[in-house]
Amino acid sequence: MKLVKAGVLLIGDELLSGRTQDTNLATIATFLGALGVSVGEARVLPDDADTITQTVRAFSEQFDYVFTTGGIGPTHDDITADCIASAFGLGISEREDALESLRQRYTDDELNAARRRMARIPDGASLIANPVSQAPGFQTQNVFTLAGVPQIMRGMLADIGHRIEGGAKTYQISVTCTGIGEGDAAAPLAALEAIHPSVSIGSYPFFNDELRGVSFVARGQDEVQLNRVKTALNALVDSLTQG
Repeated sequence: MKLVKAGVLLIGDELLSGRTQDTNLATIATFLGALGVSVGEARVLPDDADTITQTVRAFSEQFDYVFTTGGIGPTHDDITADCIASAFGLGISEREDALESLRQRYTDDELNAARRRMARIPDGASLIANPVSQAPGFQTQNVFTLAGVPQIMRGMLADIGHRIEGGAKTYQISVTCTGIGEGDAAAPLAALEAIHPSVSIGSYPFFNDELRGVSFVARGQDEVQLNRVKTALNALVDSLTQG
């Protein structure tokens, strides 16, 4: 089964300034992992039209799927919809089906010009339902454009799973030990990964005033190979802690 990869673009000056801490990447990666899709790359982008447009175009060509979060609200700096349209050479206009979604939340009097901006959708895009605040996201070719607010973004994912054709599922194992550091395991870990090139192996140290140790995490699509790596990691830990 082929590997299916996605790119994630987290859009917003508030992320780059540190004012807002992102949680959407972890949510999307976990959601996709269960569908057999792995995240190949993620970037944080400013609210800059040229940067968003060019990066969306490049990611669409590079990955099977692309997810964007942020920039589809009612304010002047919510420019993601226009950038998606520009990336694919499409027009953009207010859509009646998107307005109908907004009418579930707002009266016609409340649907002012700012709120109606959320009904502007690139030509030919399909809507992504928003059960939280009703302002829809949308899919343009292989790009899914979602809200930046984590609760709303999570709600939109419910309308995406059936649109994804997953590939080989990635499995993960971990082995944790105390009393050693990363440097103790560096050479044998590199040798182990060379023997199993289809498995990605990482080491993650932890320490405090009373405890230090390392967690070894291996990821791959072949469960048999992964179990062999786990056995080897356990043997490595035994040799380091007993030696």
